[in-house]
Amino acid sequence: MSKDYLRFFYILLIALMIGLIFDHVFAVLFFTTLACLIWQQQKISQLLRWLQNRKTTVAPEVPGHFEDICREIDRFQLRYKKRKKKLSGYLQQFHQATSALPDATIVLDDENRIQWANKAAEGFLNIHWPQDQRQRITNLIRSPELVRYLEANDQDRKNTVEIISPRNPELHLSLRIVPYGKDQHLFVARDVTQLQKLIEVRKDFVANVSHELRTPLTVLRGYLESMLQSNQKYPKQWLSALEDMSQQTERMNDVISDLLTISRLEENQLVPQHEIVIVPEMIGKIHEEAVNLSGTKQHLFEISVEPNLWIKGSSSEIYTAFSNLVFNAVRYTDNGGLIRIHWYSDKDRNAYMEITDNGIGIPPNDIPRLTERFYRVEQSRSRDNGGSGLGLSIVKHVLSRHKSTLEIESTLGEGSTFRCVFPKEIVVSDPVKDVDQPAG
Repeated sequence: MSKDYLRFFYILLIALMIGLIFDHVFAVLFFTTLACLIWQQQKISQLLRWLQNRKTTVAPEVPGHFEDICREIDRFQLRYKKRKKKLSGYLQQFHQATSALPDATIVLDDENRIQWANKAAEGFLNIHWPQDQRQRITNLIRSPELVRYLEANDQDRKNTVEIISPRNPELHLSLRIVPYGKDQHLFVARDVTQLQKLIEVRKDFVANVSHELRTPLTVLRGYLESMLQSNQKYPKQWLSALEDMSQQTERMNDVISDLLTISRLEENQLVPQHEIVIVPEMIGKIHEEAVNLSGTKQHLFEISVEPNLWIKGSSSEIYTAFSNLVFNAVRYTDNGGLIRIHWYSDKDRNAYMEITDNGIGIPPNDIPRLTERFYRVEQSRSRDNGGSGLGLSIVKHVLSRHKSTLEIESTLGEGSTFRCVFPKEIVVSDPVKDVDQPAG
């Protein structure tokens, strides 16, 4: 039993004895208990005032529970000061580290207001600390790309977005936002100007080389065709060499055409969203060409389409992407194999173009790299089937320009599925209402 309980017990015992002496037990006990409660309430009020104004108020000097409470409060206060000092040290180290970073670093709250910014944010984004504290970042950086990026969900924010620096138009910045702390986000802007210049140099180089190669290659193809089609009788070894040369020039011409297609897609970032692509009719044309390409292989085709499911975009680009996928299925599926072409939508009105075959399949380690330029699962296999190594790269570019994605599933020896996923934003929900001058 604690001292407080013993003290209260002794007070009641003394009050009981006094009550018995004066023959007023109940009254004496009542007033004694009341006095104890009043005294207790006064000490509680004094303790509260001390907690509220510890610097100017003296702690209640009462032995027992009040003394223990005051002692524990002092301990908590000491621990809090130590923790606060440690956290302040960590925060200072964080500020020093981020201030030294070459990338612009900004801490945003859940409403995209600036909580802190390093020195690089001034040079890259024209954001000054602490003058711009509590300002919304979209008020200081006027960029539609940034607004869309901030409004996107966490899954879409895993990617980066590129903008022109509001401070220096010659700077290209790559933006990234990641969750940080409670209801906070870390906004990082990185200078990718040199990388952008290298990409532009690569684009120009590929485009220029492709254009320069096309002219002499056209001349060479013309001479080879005329020689093969002439009635002259060449020696057998010459004829074999001419046929090989003609085959390789055709393959080289396909590579150059694909390179020029990629260059054209990279140069023009705008997709005509007003153009309506009548996909079911397009699939019919691609099917006819695929049957001709199949020839003696006699592949079986299963076609399943939603007749009123159309999209907005570039008809020529979508045709290039879909035909690349279907023709690949023809090339890499054995004789008599099955190729399924499925055009459908889900309950959210997203559209899907799915090409499935039961061909040779793709090893799992190669799937992530299939859309890289000139990447081949097997060099000899691609050359034998007429592959340039650029088809899937073109598909990726086309889908990216239409805010769409490519999904690949494959099992070695069993076949592959290539799925184009189109968001509902570009899907035509009511063809009769939405189409004025359809193209497709």
